[in-house]
Amino acid sequence: MDLWTSASSLPFMTLFFCLFALAIAFAFEFINGFHDTANAVTTVIYTKSLPATPAVIYSGFLNFLGVMVGGTSVAFSIVNLLPVDLLIDNTSGRALVMVLSLLIGGIIWNLGTWFIGLPVSTSHTLIGSILGVGIVNSLMSGNGLSALNWGQVITVMMALVISPLLGFVLAGIGLLAMKLVIRDQRLYEPPVDENPPPFWIRGLLIITCGGVSFAHGSNDGQKGMGLILLVLIGFMPVYYAMDIHDHQKAKTCREAVVNVKQIMAQSNITDTMLIKQADQVLTNLEGKISLEEVPSDKRWEVRREIYSLVVALRKLQKTMPEIKHLLHPQTDVIKSSIEFVPLWVVIGVALSLGVGTTIGYKRIVITVAEKIGKSHLTFGQGAVAETITAATILGAVFFHMPVSTTHVLSSGIAGTMAANKSGVQFETCRKILLAWVFTLPASIALSGLLFVVGCMVV
Repeated sequence: MDLWTSASSLPFMTLFFCLFALAIAFAFEFINGFHDTANAVTTVIYTKSLPATPAVIYSGFLNFLGVMVGGTSVAFSIVNLLPVDLLIDNTSGRALVMVLSLLIGGIIWNLGTWFIGLPVSTSHTLIGSILGVGIVNSLMSGNGLSALNWGQVITVMMALVISPLLGFVLAGIGLLAMKLVIRDQRLYEPPVDENPPPFWIRGLLIITCGGVSFAHGSNDGQKGMGLILLVLIGFMPVYYAMDIHDHQKAKTCREAVVNVKQIMAQSNITDTMLIKQADQVLTNLEGKISLEEVPSDKRWEVRREIYSLVVALRKLQKTMPEIKHLLHPQTDVIKSSIEFVPLWVVIGVALSLGVGTTIGYKRIVITVAEKIGKSHLTFGQGAVAETITAATILGAVFFHMPVSTTHVLSSGIAGTMAANKSGVQFETCRKILLAWVFTLPASIALSGLLFVVGCMVV
């Protein structure tokens, strides 16, 4: 069953809401472009390294490139926040309302904070929106809070909390180290008049701006992919339950499961539950080469069994690290059968984020450059803050964690201001901190409220 067949088989109103939800999801990523990526162009604009128009076009292109080559691991850290089984009953109005509520709630909060020029985290907003509908749905279903993947929630939140602290500390240390190594005083003083920085400093600032833009695309672009996958899984689970596009995927998945059983046998592992899970997957894939051969009405059940096996194998790797190097490659092969992002989604997100970068950036740029420190941003502060930000975000991508470009860079600039004794505008920092604290509960409440109202309507 191809995408067109799957989509055309939906009832008209369900198809309409699916397309509407996809449009809002891409709009969310477009807003992310001008909301978050303004941070990346702040330093090159305010240090006169590049005029605004070339800066945002350059940043937009590197955002696009970051999405295209950044992978998909972060996307599924977003998808797995919400047990996707909650979305599968697409005949239920509640499932449709759930998707639309988390999308609209996130957009309302992002646009509202952008309008007042307040840098907030799109990551916090997205995660809060997902949690809001998940919590309310769980409570309305009489399941308490048990329906959410709290282990994944805690892991993601730790990354969001720790990364700004790292940005502040490392940027401050980085600027002090730069002062010891490079003694050119022009690096540490506000720009004079409209003069651009020296050639080599200008080149460094342009490179660091590109690094932040690329890193932002590679991390935040994947959050957009995760958001769109939630929509697609909710509306077309038969098509997106597993990777039916790779015509050898059932065969390679089955071979990996066989290899896992052999590794367990050689290591004298007799976990009966794990062996049973592996055998169930082998039975379901028996004689199949492509996952498309799995009957449509069985695909979600098979997906659930494969996912449960992957979770069990991850736990085994934690308890027996001595065989992790053997199990990890096989687990990745098994996981790839159910965790995939279609190319059109990657390209769509890349375009949305890249084009969004070139629009509406000025409000956030002014806040970051003029209102965090008491003096104008210096060349050295811009270079160090962006270098630390890019490195932090790329490190998070490596560890499959979503982080906030906004908060890492804002805290990095504050760290350089403190280290340079430039002074910090505590009122602005207080507002950014309050936004950091309240974005999560506000987006939870907003999407949850929209979900309740939507359920009353439908």
